Amino acid sequence: MSLSRELMLDRVQHRDPAYDQRFLFGVLTTGIYCRPSCGARRPKPENVAFFENVAAARAAGLRPCKRCQPDAFHDGRDVDREVAEELYARVQEDPAAFHGVADLVRTSGVGSSKLGAICRRYYHHSPAEILAAARLDKARREILESTQPISNAAFDAGYESLSVFNDHFRRRLGLTPRAYRGLLGATEFVVELPRWYPLELLERYLGRDPQSLGERLQDNGEYTFATALRGSDHRPARVALKLAEKQAQVSFATPQPQALDATEIHRQVLARLGLVFDPQPFERQMFRRDGDGARLVKNRRGLVIPQAGDIPDGLLWVIVGQQVSLASAFSIRRRLLQSFGHDAGDGLMAPPPFADFANVGEQALAGAGLSRPKASYLAGLARAVASGDLDLENLAQASAPEVEKTLLAQRGLGPWSAHYVMMRSLAFQDCVPVGDVALAKSLQTFLGLDERPDNDATRRLMAPFAPYRSLATFHFWHRLGDAQ
Repeated sequence: MSLSRELMLDRVQHRDPAYDQRFLFGVLTTGIYCRPSCGARRPKPENVAFFENVAAARAAGLRPCKRCQPDAFHDGRDVDREVAEELYARVQEDPAAFHGVADLVRTSGVGSSKLGAICRRYYHHSPAEILAAARLDKARREILESTQPISNAAFDAGYESLSVFNDHFRRRLGLTPRAYRGLLGATEFVVELPRWYPLELLERYLGRDPQSLGERLQDNGEYTFATALRGSDHRPARVALKLAEKQAQVSFATPQPQALDATEIHRQVLARLGLVFDPQPFERQMFRRDGDGARLVKNRRGLVIPQAGDIPDGLLWVIVGQQVSLASAFSIRRRLLQSFGHDAGDGLMAPPPFADFANVGEQALAGAGLSRPKASYLAGLARAVASGDLDLENLAQASAPEVEKTLLAQRGLGPWSAHYVMMRSLAFQDCVPVGDVALAKSLQTFLGLDERPDNDATRRLMAPFAPYRSLATFHFWHRLGDAQ
């Protein structure tokens, strides 16, 4: 082999995945061969032999490691991804089949530490968080779709305690289960805010564009936004939030109200308020480490990431915001809404169906402020959505690598765009929008660097904030007063 033994030993000691395609190492005392990145305990150097490929390792009488699965890796299969995606699908289908994390571990066929790592990698959540979210979603849907007692929904979803169910439901959705069922046919409701919720930071974010045609923050704290309700009719709606310390009073108006409108508005309110994120685990991790981590978050406790109303909203914003200042992006978005939006009343405009951007013509999009390339990108994305080539419903359920791969396949979306959409429209917790100028600038000033970090340096500097790099990114943006 062209690599020296000393280099290969060093890469094995560092568990370097960059060398997984370059060589395999075998442990002569156990008779097992592994990839350099294998997470198993490191062997003594004198017990290690190196091989160019699987055939050479097998010819030496060794067998493949069950933990890092070198044969599958060299066949081009991502076994970890297969495990994660299969388990995720089973949990979504029937969360009640799993009594706890131990059941998930047994079903996956890997160890608890391994399962935790791959769930974080592919879904940005721990196995326990994935199971809890699936239970809540199943119970939520049954509450709306059935007239059976609410306790039935809890037990059908796998909850063994009604008190745990009620507490989980209320903390995650801001409503009691009974109040959630009361959303059917309603035009107003109240969302409870967590005790840690940073209302002042939120209002600063919501008021970034005083001239916005899509949203408005008044001096009395009332926030109004225009949106479009899901469905073929794409009805515009105007939603008003009266924000107080412990709650948000929500009311809305839309032509021809339908029974499920309030449930869709509730989903959008939680997203816009950033309540799909819980910042407390990230903050605990930062304060345990002290140093730079504690310094980053100490003046912004409770900071969350407000989400776009839906995936099309995120796609539109990411095209508009590419390589321009925040002020320029706001201006372009206003012109797009003015040209193509739907009247939601009171001077606010709701975005049109995303597929409409495929029909208005690139010249019209350019006339609304987009550069020619961006007009072409937006029209192309709209055509992909309209044709089903870009399936947004499937995207919302896919693993992080699959989402990233799908987005990167779209013309006009690079790594920055993909991670931005993942972070702001799909609530993935461990994204780094590499190439973002504001992030690089904030890292430079925060860490006292002589020069602004490039993309590779940005990835390295953000690594200590895993698995919560999305929240860390938002903190770095806030340091510059440039939360995007």
